Amino acid sequence: MTQKKPLRICMVGPSLDILGGQAVVAQRLLKRMSTISSIEICFVPVNPRLPASLSFLQRVMYVRTVVNLIFYTLSLLRKIPRIDVVHAFSASYWSFLIAPVPAILMGRLFGKHVILNYRSGEADDHLTNWRTAVPLIRLAHEIVVPSDYLVDVFARHGLKAIAVPNFVEIQELPYRRRDVLRPVFLSNRNFQAHYNVSCILRGFARIQKRMPEAELIVIGDGPLRERLEIETSALGITNVDFVGAVPPDQMRGFYDKADVYLNTPDIDNMPNSILEASTCGLPIVTTGAGGIPYIVGHAETALIIPCNDDEALANAVFRLFDEPGLASHLSDSARTEILSRYTWEVAKAGWMEVYGVKDYP
Repeated sequence: MTQKKPLRICMVGPSLDILGGQAVVAQRLLKRMSTISSIEICFVPVNPRLPASLSFLQRVMYVRTVVNLIFYTLSLLRKIPRIDVVHAFSASYWSFLIAPVPAILMGRLFGKHVILNYRSGEADDHLTNWRTAVPLIRLAHEIVVPSDYLVDVFARHGLKAIAVPNFVEIQELPYRRRDVLRPVFLSNRNFQAHYNVSCILRGFARIQKRMPEAELIVIGDGPLRERLEIETSALGITNVDFVGAVPPDQMRGFYDKADVYLNTPDIDNMPNSILEASTCGLPIVTTGAGGIPYIVGHAETALIIPCNDDEALANAVFRLFDEPGLASHLSDSARTEILSRYTWEVAKAGWMEVYGVKDYP
């Protein structure tokens, strides 16, 4: 049957005031969904901006959490009664409890269809060790994840999830074929322990012993920034540029400047940065943490190394420079994967099936 009126969806997730993968995906998806005439979509940020007179409260630890939760809950109360579907983004642990759970509970209270969009590489530990996790997740009518890796993780815990992949705005990213590599390396992960940017610094120290002119662009921010800067000095490496956090619309220049993308997390799911680097033609050296082997294949679309192994990182980089044609083969194959699996058209079809929208432009 032809849909008579637009489906009203309330998307709940972090705004770009929290610069990270979930926020980027949420805003990208919101922008694209807003162009579909059979959908009316609104957005409720889990990190609301307070009125100017109260903004000082967001600078006080713990108080900030309570105040944010109050304003966030009030926003849900205004929006959810007037929509059909709650689409809640989710990470793990405490973030799960204070972000998607209120939206799930309120959606159920008002009789709405609830979709939990779970996106954390820490899912297995979360579902194993937090007793409240599985019962609360079961309150959602559907669980949607961005990778088959998380489909498998949820299945081990008796939960059915379906995968709708992340997508790349291909036309907004610069593609450059790198037939001859320059030793200019890029890291683009926030400074959290599980992203292990320290491994990149240690690996770069090994690289720079062979390639003194090598450069490393480090994009990101977080609680470990000072520690990583101290480690850089202790390693005696040079040409390391800590750029800080970069808005998504400014990343294109950094992808174009670099010739090799480095990624060394210990825990991960489906990093957007790998998809974007592939789109731009950068050969990739990455650990095989979590869901990464589900999106790249060793010596096919990337070089995969063990976690926390800086020697393996350096050796993989040397392979790129020493083996003629390897870098071009990896980047060409990776870009082909992007064009076939990680476009908006692919993601749109998946989300329309999840929403149950039959007729859409």
